[in-house]
Parts: sequence; structure tokens; C-alpha cells
Amino acid sequence: MARNILFIMCDQLRWDYLACTGHPTIRTPNIDALAKRGVIFSRAYAQSTICGSSRMSFYTGRYVDSHGAAWNNFPLKVGEMTLGDYLRPLGRQTVLVGKTHMAADTEGMARLGIDPASVIGTRVAECGFDPYERDDGLHGSGPAGRYDPRPVRYNEYLREQGYDGDDGWDDWANAGEDEHGNLLSGWLLRNCTRPARVAEEHSETPYMTRRAMAFIDEAGDAPWCLHLSYIKPHWPCIAPAPYHAMYSAADVPAPVRSEEERADPHPLFQSFLNSRVSRTFSRDEVREAVIPAYMGLITQIDDQIGVLMRHLEAKGLLDETMIVFTSDHGDYLGDHWMGEKDLFHEPSVRVPLIVVDPSPAADATRGQVCDALVETIDLLPTFVAACEGPPQPHRLEGRALQPWLHGQSPANWREFVVSEYDYSVTPAAVALKVPPLQARMFMIADKRWKYIHAPGFRPMLFDLEQDPHELRDLGADPAHAGQCERMARALGEWGLRQSQRTAISDERIQSMRGASVRKGILLGFWDESELPDELLHEKWRGAREALR
Repeated sequence: MARNILFIMCDQLRWDYLACTGHPTIRTPNIDALAKRGVIFSRAYAQSTICGSSRMSFYTGRYVDSHGAAWNNFPLKVGEMTLGDYLRPLGRQTVLVGKTHMAADTEGMARLGIDPASVIGTRVAECGFDPYERDDGLHGSGPAGRYDPRPVRYNEYLREQGYDGDDGWDDWANAGEDEHGNLLSGWLLRNCTRPARVAEEHSETPYMTRRAMAFIDEAGDAPWCLHLSYIKPHWPCIAPAPYHAMYSAADVPAPVRSEEERADPHPLFQSFLNSRVSRTFSRDEVREAVIPAYMGLITQIDDQIGVLMRHLEAKGLLDETMIVFTSDHGDYLGDHWMGEKDLFHEPSVRVPLIVVDPSPAADATRGQVCDALVETIDLLPTFVAACEGPPQPHRLEGRALQPWLHGQSPANWREFVVSEYDYSVTPAAVALKVPPLQARMFMIADKRWKYIHAPGFRPMLFDLEQDPHELRDLGADPAHAGQCERMARALGEWGLRQSQRTAISDERIQSMRGASVRKGILLGFWDESELPDELLHEKWRGAREALR
């Protein structure tokens, strides 16, 4: 049993931008040390490649199709159970420091009379967490105002440190300046080579790390689950000194892309290729400016994880805390001629996942790499199991990872992983004239084949064994029609799963079998002679005797 759970999530961190997952030059010694103490799950996939919908799957243990919060700022409906709902009954405070990108179902709360200021209302509006400090890190300002208008404690902190103005996030932490003192926005990619104006110790990642340590100190002896959710290395990609200059163009891997991809692309792929961010990241000078800053931000996170681990060790908590390190999705960074994370190639949908289980049962697997097909919805059942809670498969669609962590090969492990993407609000839906209810994509993949279905279009298909970089889309190739049919059947079977009967468990259903007839609901019997003795009520015995 784990007394505590430390659930660390980065934002937009690719699976392959850690030293322990194969990056040739990045320095991540503290994350690598976690990997040596735990297990790297090398085939872990996000349930969506957009922040909000992916995170809602992490926090509910359910597929996007089940929880319905399919895009950023799509509300998570009232009634969906989340991490805190599962762990609080098991005696764990469930606390947030950082980002969730969760939108509250304010209409549903009002309909049910839930006071947003109450404890329950706060938890419903904060994805089940007690928010020690919520900060989604989306505080850009424009002519129409701020993207996220809520008060920002981090801005108050920056003012306390002597940074001028009311918008320190945009003006100091995510901005640089030129030789003349002019403000240079971190949103503009050419400025990524400059240091952020804020001192490193006052930047977002160290600040959130200190807030996490403050909670741990305040928690005392009470068991907890702490979700430390960093905004970085998500854009704006501008790093404080010295991290801004830690890497150079020489550290930027060559892009994974080919002209064949652009020759006759799938219509959706073409629409994403047409986006501004994809056209920009297809330029070498952009990648050579942005990726070193992206790497610097990752190494800053690594350094702060080192600070956090030393804090846990000093408090004697390392040996009783389950630690998870992961990301909500990846980033194309120019691979496949794309930026951002709008499709299902490996740089976008595959995530890093390291799990450190403190229990002695996990000693045999420390430092190992597991290539089982894992989904991010597996983490919540893993946390429940770590707290010795009962499995709840009628609600939780993931599967606990303890068998893999404890050196077992579980029977009937999944053969496929699934990810979903709702593109109804994107320019792609407009360009392709796809109505909102049809603007959806589904990926299903096994260890070799990846199949992508978008209603109204032909499928996409990649052979990950013969084409590990996913440069050849075989979806229109008649020679692979059989493989497409196999994957389509698997996706159809997934679509027919039971996912909405969440208010009643299988065990309760089984206990109900035959209960109505034992309580006098007698359907289809002709007369008393057909009733077995155990169903014959005393008041009917005379009638049966009269039939003899």
C-alpha cells in the first residue's frame, strides 16, 4: 500500500524528450533516477491529443466518448466521478497544484442547486480536487482582454517580488526584451532564443514546485494524493536564464518527415498541414529556435523534480509515496510537417510514463522498461489499488498497472489502445464542411498497426513495424484493405462497450438476479402447481393443495 501519491504531469512533453526514453543530448538526471526506481511504460498513449479532453480522461479514468469533455473548455458534466471521489473515501486528501484545464458544468450545478462556494461545489468545479493552487498557465492578454480572466496568484507573487504591472505572467515570466529594453512576447517564436525577463527562481516551474512542497509540509501526517501539474514545456516556449542557452541548434534532432507525406495526403491531414502553426514549424529556422528552449524548459522541470525529491527524502516520505511522472500529450515540433498536436502520430499521442511503486512487491521490476499497451486511464485504477480500494470496472475503464509493476504478466491485457479527437471547433471542420456532431476522429492501435477513422473520410493506416516513423499512409492501398477491416472491427467492438451504466456495479447486478421472483413478481406461471416450494407463499398453499 502507498501512503501517499505524487502525481506529476507535464504539459505537451513528448515521450522521447527525456534521456531515459532515448533523447541523445537532453539532460534529465532526476527523471532518469525516477525511472531507475520504477518502471518506464514505453507504449503509453493519451486518450486525446488536446489538453482538456486528455486530462479529463486522466482524472475520470474514462474514455473521452464516455466523459464527454471532448475539447478545451467543454465542461465536464456534473456527476462524473473524478480522482478525489475515488481516493477521499480511502483516506487520501486529493489536492491540486497547477493545471487541470477543466471547465466546470456551471449550468448543471445551477440546475441541481450546487453552491459553487461550498466544499462540494468547489470540488465539482475543480475536477474533484481541493485546489491548493489552480493555475492553468493560460494568461495571455490581447485587445479583447485576457484568455483566462480568473485572478492569478502567481501574478500577485511576481508583484510581491518587485516585478511591475498586473500581468507578470505575460510581461515577465513569458516575455523577453531586446537590447533597448523593449518588451518581446514569448508567444512570438523568434523570441524563444532570448531569456525570459523573470529570474529563474521566480519562474513558473520553481514557483509551483515550492507550492507543492508547502502543501506537503502543511499536510503533516495525513495521507495525501498531490497532483503537481506543470504548465511547461507547453508554449510560450521561452525559458529563464540559464536554461534559455543550455541547448543549441546542434541538439535539435532532424525532423521526421518526407515529401511523400505531402504528395496526396488524407483530407484531414491536409487541413492540419494548412494551419499556421504547421506551416511555421515546417521551417528549419523555427525548429532551431524553439526546440532548444523547449529542451531547456524540460531540464528546468527535471532540476525542480530533484528539489522535490530531496524534500520528500528529508521528510522521510520517499519510501511510502507512489510517484508518477507523465504528460497529457506530445508535440509534433515540425515532425510530419506539423506543429502542435492535432493528429495521432507517435510524437503527439504517445506520452512518457514512469511509475515508482514503493511497495516491496515492486522491487523486482525497478529500472525496467515495460512495452505493454498502456492507456492514461490506467492511472486512476492504479491509484485506487495502491490505496487498497476495490476495483470499480463499471465506472473505471482503465486497468490497474500493479501486475506489471509487480513482475506479473496479467491475463487478457488489452490488445489495442484508443485515442479520440473532436475537431468540431477547429478550422479543419470549417474547411471540410463537417458539422459538429461528425467532426470526430478515432485512433485504434495495436503493437504493429495504427488505424485512424474519421466519419465521412477514408481511413488512415500505418505499419509501425515496417514504417516506425509513420511516413506512409496505407489507408487507401487495396493491398491493406483486410488490415483496415480488422482494425475497423476492433474499433466497432470498442464502440459497443458498456460505458454509461456507472451507478450500479456488476456485483450488485448479479445479486439482483432472481430477486423479483422471490418477492412475489411471478411472470409466466400458469397456476400454483408450477411454483417451486421456495417461491410458494404460505397464503397460496391451500390453493395448490386444491389442485391435487
